[in-house]
Amino acid sequence: MAQRYDARGNIYMVVAPQDLRRDGIDVPDQASVAAQTRESWALAAIQACCSWAPGTRPDGSKEHCSDGLLVGPFQSSPPFDLLIVNTDGTLAERSGNGLTIFSQALSDQGLLPKDQACLLRVHHDKADVLSPGETSVKAAQVDAVDGFWLDLGKPGFGPQAVSAQGVEGVPFNGRELSHVQPLASLNPAWSRSQFARVGNPHCVTLVDHADDLPGNEQMREPLLSEGLTRIAYAMPTGAGRPCPAGINLQWAMHESGQRVIARVFERGEGPTASSGTSATAVACAAWRVGWVRAGEVKVVMPGGTAPILLEEARGELERVSLFGTARWVG
Repeated sequence: MAQRYDARGNIYMVVAPQDLRRDGIDVPDQASVAAQTRESWALAAIQACCSWAPGTRPDGSKEHCSDGLLVGPFQSSPPFDLLIVNTDGTLAERSGNGLTIFSQALSDQGLLPKDQACLLRVHHDKADVLSPGETSVKAAQVDAVDGFWLDLGKPGFGPQAVSAQGVEGVPFNGRELSHVQPLASLNPAWSRSQFARVGNPHCVTLVDHADDLPGNEQMREPLLSEGLTRIAYAMPTGAGRPCPAGINLQWAMHESGQRVIARVFERGEGPTASSGTSATAVACAAWRVGWVRAGEVKVVMPGGTAPILLEEARGELERVSLFGTARWVG
């Protein structure tokens, strides 16, 4: 039976593969095989687990009752394999909030080690990055809040890190950023972006003023939604430009000190209240242009504030970690 969890307004359903099979959805019993055959089962799983029951959909709700589906674990002891299924049936390479939720679900089932790190392995079908992607997770407290630190490793920067094509360089604060013409054509203030890979691909657009941050309702308006979908989604839903496999979009504004305000439009999902890897990419981009220094950075999103830990060595980011917390909601 699928369980619903919330991490800073980002909602995922969690379901074991054997439960899907009991419901007649033929998910292979190996995560690696399930990833490569996702076209045969993923949309059926989304329909079964992430659709509102008849008569229960709230007014003004999203098309689905969650932002995606976490299928796993495929084992009864660590390391744990899982798949992150977007509501369009595609697979994500990583999701910070998704992995936080999955960690909480494992903890609720008594499967997560209490005093040591645990390895989570996300399987996917993307050709430009290795599968599975591994994330080390450990239970922790921050500001008296129980949650998990996710070690997301070393970020990559630039068009080559996300397989972006046809973008031009633009200088900013002594760094070369990217000019993504489809974004700039939607809003001239969206003219400088930092590509970053934190397990999955991100395009962080840096803006100077709060008015240049798009609101979630604004991003759902047809004209802007269609334009952002063409950029963020791979074909055939989008245009796959500048990234053939699609790209997660963020907008960031430096508030003050170690705080950055962000908005998110996810590949495969659209506007979201929060996203863990998006917050991490925003913090990394803010560090790279000198807005923040290494150490703890707070990324403020509509769904909540994400603490990010940036570790620097010899002028490079060597490691980035995300603190996440989640709760069961039914």
